[in-house]
Amino acid sequence: MSEALRRIRSTADYQFGKGVGAKLFSATVKILYSKNTGRIRYLLLDNQRLATLRPTDGLLSLSLTGAKRIAKHAKCLITVKNNISEFVAGGGDVFAAHVVKVDDEVRARDEVIIVNEDGEVLAVGRASLSSEEMRAFKRGVAAKIRRGNAEES
Repeated sequence: MSEALRRIRSTADYQFGKGVGAKLFSATVKILYSKNTGRIRYLLLDNQRLATLRPTDGLLSLSLTGAKRIAKHAKCLITVKNNISEFVAGGGDVFAAHVVKVDDEVRARDEVIIVNEDGEVLAVGRASLSSEEMRAFKRGVAAKIRRGNAEES
């Protein structure tokens, strides 16, 4: 296994839970490097982007394709009510009042996967609140959506 693959897998394990790196990044993952810095930038599988390695903090930003690969294994899920699924899938932010369940490991500014009550991936984004705050608050933005499922079609 190459050093680059080992590095991105360990980053995914740290960020999303132990064992997720191997599920997200198979041995056939294609690693694209930044032309300016020579650092890892994009991670592709079958010409579809799975994730981007953020240069600011060295963590991963998931694509919807990547989120779907790890949704059952990751420790970064926010489950929302089914009646707002279309809103979230369309790119609308998740409000604390709509959160049904959230993984205990979620902290503010973490990368999160938004799913409906049926477990279908709706969107990916960044948490604005911690898991405790999402459970306690009844108003305010719980997560900012970067990409919704409906935006891809």
